[in-house]
Amino acid sequence: MSQAYSFSRRAWMLGAAQGGVGLLLAGRMAWLSIAQNERYTQMSESNRVNMTLLPPRRGWIVDRHGVPIANNRTDFRVDIIPDRLRDKERVLPLLGRILQLPPEEVERIAIDLEHAAGFQPVQVAENLDWERFAAVSVRLPELPGVAPTRGFARSYPAGAAVAHLTGYVGVPNAEQYKKTHDPLLVTPGFKLGKDGLEKMLEAELRGVAGAKRVEVTARGKLVAELATKPDVPGKTARLTIDVGLQEYAARRLGTNSGSVVVLDTRTGEMLAMVSMPAYDPNSFSDGISHLEWQMLSDDDHVPLMNKVTQGLYPPGSTVKPMNGLALMNAGVDPSTRVNCSGAMRLGTSVFHCHKKSGHGPLDLKNAIMQSCDIYFYEMARRVGYNAIAPIARTLGMGQKFDLPFSTQRYGTVPDPAWKLKKYKHDWTVADSLNASIGQGYVLANPLQLAVMAARLASGRALQPSILASHVHRDSPALAIDSEHLARVRDAMFGVINQGGTGGAAKLLIPGVAIAGKTGTAQVRRITMAERRSGVLKNGQLPFKMRDHALFIGFAPADNPRYALAVVLEHNGHTVRNLDTPMIGRDIMTYMLDRERALKSLAEVEPTWGGDIRTRMAATAETYRKAQSAPPAAIATKTDAIIPSDAPAVENATDMANATQEALTAPGATVAEDDSRDRQQ
Repeated sequence: MSQAYSFSRRAWMLGAAQGGVGLLLAGRMAWLSIAQNERYTQMSESNRVNMTLLPPRRGWIVDRHGVPIANNRTDFRVDIIPDRLRDKERVLPLLGRILQLPPEEVERIAIDLEHAAGFQPVQVAENLDWERFAAVSVRLPELPGVAPTRGFARSYPAGAAVAHLTGYVGVPNAEQYKKTHDPLLVTPGFKLGKDGLEKMLEAELRGVAGAKRVEVTARGKLVAELATKPDVPGKTARLTIDVGLQEYAARRLGTNSGSVVVLDTRTGEMLAMVSMPAYDPNSFSDGISHLEWQMLSDDDHVPLMNKVTQGLYPPGSTVKPMNGLALMNAGVDPSTRVNCSGAMRLGTSVFHCHKKSGHGPLDLKNAIMQSCDIYFYEMARRVGYNAIAPIARTLGMGQKFDLPFSTQRYGTVPDPAWKLKKYKHDWTVADSLNASIGQGYVLANPLQLAVMAARLASGRALQPSILASHVHRDSPALAIDSEHLARVRDAMFGVINQGGTGGAAKLLIPGVAIAGKTGTAQVRRITMAERRSGVLKNGQLPFKMRDHALFIGFAPADNPRYALAVVLEHNGHTVRNLDTPMIGRDIMTYMLDRERALKSLAEVEPTWGGDIRTRMAATAETYRKAQSAPPAAIATKTDAIIPSDAPAVENATDMANATQEALTAPGATVAEDDSRDRQQ
């Protein structure tokens, strides 16, 4: 009896255990077949189907008329995925023969492979013709790790003329992939915005990736191509820019290191934003070499810098119309005359006018027309700079604007409180005199100067815009007496059309006049010893020691429609057709009479060495011949440094800051040495 009981208990326990195991197995089967059905279906599908991401077509960037500034072209390309590459010593020579690559290009690929992350595609060739692309495709079994792709590549039809406007696209770097592990970032052919608008508008321009699906055997042999999931293109970004004007202004700057900004005086829309010289964004998007990067970095004209937003300059005499408004606002009678004898003594210091013999007695209008320094010294001494600084800010100086650029520097509108905070020193009368002629502590970028010109022309607090969807319309009127504005506009008309300093800017269009103001900004001290022996002319000085040249203006003078600012670094007014008045004249002519402007450019451009592309090609060839470059110099530059953050840009900024500090140091008064406003 006891034995039977024991057997029954064991049987029951064994049965319970078996039942439990059965239930677990049934539950597991139910879990796998129901709850995990989708997962295992996908895994099964992935074993049967290979899926390759297709980079999305990037949204276009177009100008105000719909003309493409950045678009996409069909591209046959070949990349290598380092992690998948087998037998590099056999594959690279074979690939070189198939694609007919020169030996130095095969060497470049080998160097790029050594420095690339395993998952990061290494470009072999872009813009292939169909025959070479097909030759690689049919021999893929012999080329493990090689990835031929048919897609779209970014194209910038205007080249260097739009480089600092658009920026460029490039291959994501390893750090960007490690942050998100987004497989799109390591897909051959995919590129994202690296600088400029391409970077700032990345979310809108990128689009959504598609996918190519092919059915394969267990050994990876192609069975059939399945339906392809199409990509979703990025959105088109429409700008306020006129790309025709943009290209013209870039060409008209010639060999200068400088910038141009053109605004619509009705809306504040930016019609052109040019910084030259520049790089070719097509070259950057394809992947530049270390040698090309070094060439751009060594150039003393700093082509990697966006001078419109990153450049800060003493505005020189371009501030005199604005300061005239401030003087009238402070109660100065515009008919009051100041006698200019060529120099003014303040204590033991002597402040000179650009005209050594003096201008004689001048009222406000003639002081602006003749750019007389003594008039503004005396008036600034009487009213103090605290009466001028608020008007400067009202007209846009020192102001930050809501624009999609990450590299805006805002300049300085100084006053006693600012100086005390920054330097722990009290403001002096000499500071007021220097600031009254746009020197000393005063700094502005070219965009702020263009805004100043537009606000003078319109009488409204215009806000600049570059995206057509974010135009600031219906700007309020400035809190400035309209009669004062009319007087200043009349003086700016006289600068160009009534014997003032800017006669070279006079428009050649019958019945149409431009109003404006020339300016010169000193970048070095002129010692008394040099003055006694004879001040060196700009043409006798090294490039970096020459004065900056500036011009602001608007047209038509009697009913302003367009305003502009031209800033030329170290131009020194040395070549007449490369100086600011004639450049400003021709750019404004383009807006009012395009054929006349193009004809004018055609006459002078050959004397500068040809158009932008021709000059850039010649410069690159000369640089290559002068360098004994090691093999690594031809390798693709893949680090994260972008033009606007380049060491060359930082060095140029540091040098400009050091120069400014030296010119504003105690005992180094600029105006005491020479204001040098010598426009013709």
